[in-house]
Amino acid sequence: MPRVVCVAGARPNYMKIKPVMDALERRGAEVVLVHTGQHYDPAMNDVFFADLGIRPPDRFLGVGSGTHAEQTGRVMTAFEPLLGEVSPDIVVVVGDINSTLACALVTAKAGPLLAHVEAGLRSRDWSMPEEVNRVATDRVSDYLLAPSPDAVVNLRAEGYRDDQIHLVGNVMIDTLLTNLERARASDVLGRYGLSRGEFGLVTLHRPANVDDPEVLAGLLKALGEIADRCPLLLPVHPRAAGRLADIGVPGGVRLVPPAGYLDFIALQDAARLVLTDSGGVQEETTALGVPCVTLRDNTERPITVEQGTNVLAGRDPARIVSTVHRVLDDPPAPRRPDLWDGRASDRIAGVLLEGGTASTRPRPTDQPRPSDRTLPI
Repeated sequence: MPRVVCVAGARPNYMKIKPVMDALERRGAEVVLVHTGQHYDPAMNDVFFADLGIRPPDRFLGVGSGTHAEQTGRVMTAFEPLLGEVSPDIVVVVGDINSTLACALVTAKAGPLLAHVEAGLRSRDWSMPEEVNRVATDRVSDYLLAPSPDAVVNLRAEGYRDDQIHLVGNVMIDTLLTNLERARASDVLGRYGLSRGEFGLVTLHRPANVDDPEVLAGLLKALGEIADRCPLLLPVHPRAAGRLADIGVPGGVRLVPPAGYLDFIALQDAARLVLTDSGGVQEETTALGVPCVTLRDNTERPITVEQGTNVLAGRDPARIVSTVHRVLDDPPAPRRPDLWDGRASDRIAGVLLEGGTASTRPRPTDQPRPSDRTLPI
């Protein structure tokens, strides 16, 4: 069976890589877990490994923080010799963080087959660094493992071959369903004096929302008005902590430390609604059937709007407040998309272990590539 390197670097990766590793190992593959160290804060790292039961990484690159260029360059520099030493047949990258792109570029030049979990997601917002990472990673990948039909449509429109594209479902939901009962047994509601269905949960971390003081002040103003009707709990992301302190948080919005995976799922599951700028939270709330209001103008996960409980509200304070009141008055009916069934990782393992190795299957670079005219605008 092949040797497979699975790459994780930050909190959004952990929930995606764990079920894939488990499914590959159940089929007999040798799995090498590489942690790039893009997230190194214990509150964003160690607690998730413990909650999810992820084994210690086989290799830790320790790249730390920095600008996008610095971080991407450090991951590439550290990952290249590791790849030469380990000599895997396949490298699996997940999501859209800088580590994803960095390891994808190194792999594409080194020779192993490259698989991208969550391929084809598009916001069409080129101001988002994650959008650049998604598109570039897909361009160099052999296996494009799409979580939803809209992702497949995007990939076909961009000219990728059908033998590259595989609709496998959402691995985030594999992890969610596996751990849901454990999460519901958490005492987090008691610790914070909360009752099910009587509070709203907020997450803020995207640079477009927290790095601009004017934008952040507008969002906090909206949260303050919403809190008059529904008290809000905001686990503070390290990126936002200092800025929130500088601006000041309105009454009714309670700041708490970052939550571990199980505690955070328990909070989402018990919330009356969730306000977020996170793509993963849009997916988790859809799976849980909890109303979600997304504080962005676009989403790379439109299926959560079309078939789930998610509503886009943008960043205008008045629009956010009116959207939340509408959702509270008439919550969307719970709906879960097809293939969000807890078995996406098994489908991924089937694709990877039955598709041949680099010596038996041509790389994308050996085939006609999409025309630049087909790229999203």
